[in-house]
Amino acid sequence: MAVTALERKLLIGGEWIETGDWIDVASPYSGETVGRVTKAGADETRRAIDAAEEAMREPLPAHKRAEILVRVAGHLGRRHDEVARTISDEAGKPMKAARVEARRAMSTYTFAAVEARKLAGEMVPMDASQAGEGKLAFTLRRPIGVVGAISPFNFPLNLVAHKLAPALAAGCAVVLKPASQTPLSALLLAELETEAGLPPGWLNVLVGPASEIGDVLIEDERVKALTFTGSGAVGWKLAERAPKKRVKLELGNATPVIIAEDADIDSAAQAMAANAFSFAGQSCISVQRIYVEAPAYDRFLERFLPRVEELRLGDPADEETDVGPVIDEDARERILEWIEEARAGGARVLTGGELDGELIRPTVIAAAGPELKVSCEEVFGPVCTVNSVGSLDEAIELANGTRYGLQAGIFTTKLETALRAAQELEFGGVIVNEAPTFRADQMPYGGVKDSGNTREGPAYAVRELTDERLVVIDL
Repeated sequence: MAVTALERKLLIGGEWIETGDWIDVASPYSGETVGRVTKAGADETRRAIDAAEEAMREPLPAHKRAEILVRVAGHLGRRHDEVARTISDEAGKPMKAARVEARRAMSTYTFAAVEARKLAGEMVPMDASQAGEGKLAFTLRRPIGVVGAISPFNFPLNLVAHKLAPALAAGCAVVLKPASQTPLSALLLAELETEAGLPPGWLNVLVGPASEIGDVLIEDERVKALTFTGSGAVGWKLAERAPKKRVKLELGNATPVIIAEDADIDSAAQAMAANAFSFAGQSCISVQRIYVEAPAYDRFLERFLPRVEELRLGDPADEETDVGPVIDEDARERILEWIEEARAGGARVLTGGELDGELIRPTVIAAAGPELKVSCEEVFGPVCTVNSVGSLDEAIELANGTRYGLQAGIFTTKLETALRAAQELEFGGVIVNEAPTFRADQMPYGGVKDSGNTREGPAYAVRELTDERLVVIDL
């Protein structure tokens, strides 16, 4: 189906500007140009920081920030179809998943509005010590300052929302750099924020090379915080280069799931089929490594593989499509190479492992050794491994045998097994009897080890974008 190409300008200081250079945005499915966006560089980035700094000189009261956030949520609801279609066109995300993302962005703004209204400090019990007698003390939460935000391609709306909504709730102006592959959703969201009454300068959106935009955000001392979602190599380098800034990182994972012998195997198989391959596995918490206790292994595969093979590949614009394209040709070739490495390393491809046209068929790999890339690195594609294990001890050891630690899952009917996994799995989140791909936007979502150093979810992100100021009064 032909797609009408959109033309979007950059937002700086409340004005939509052109630079004379453009970036084409192509559909990962058809290769058609679905949009073109004005290209920014270092000069535009400095102008955006100027505008953000100027905006913050006139703080927005909490009630106004909350009202704007609520209006943005309303706009997202009223323009739901347009928003979902934009996500699908530029990211190649199946429409059923794009609609979920659009609804989740509404939720993100709604929860951020709540946090804007209740953001406050706390009382300090001064008379708990002799030195504090006769004194009253409390803290204030103050916005940290201008925030630089860098978002990835895979959730081009909701991961942007998780940058913008908490920052506004905290009273911080933002300079946003969305992924150049998928900038249209971010610019549409910026349009909705402007329509919702956000004053000029509070949001500035730039699309262009990270080597120019990112370098300015790192080097300019007026940018007090950086929030980044993307690859670990880039994220940790960013933190290393900006030691004086508050750098908040949401990075990758090689998501494990343990299927205990006593688990509800039908429920587990259904959840795994849906969550290993949705959006072609291009989620940080897409199911990648499944460890099944040996007595349940054959039963699990009997139920799992048919469900995988029933998934519908095709045009993401089709409402019935389950699995669409990966983001580009480079990603496709890398994923296919990793599958071949697994075969050469003695693993067995049980289904998939090849192209259907330009799409990678959902791929299930058995007997994958822990040294293989499909086991120890983040595939970010429609691939998962399924290995038999002899015990829960072995499953937990293998699940933890990675440098990543974002979310993990376990299926079991035993409370003691679930609680043990919660204690011993070295991840920021442990999800029980649900795929670890699960995320509700009010959760404290984030990882440990190489998966990051922060927690998203408006209630948690807002606090990290504020400084605590102590006030002591001698009575």
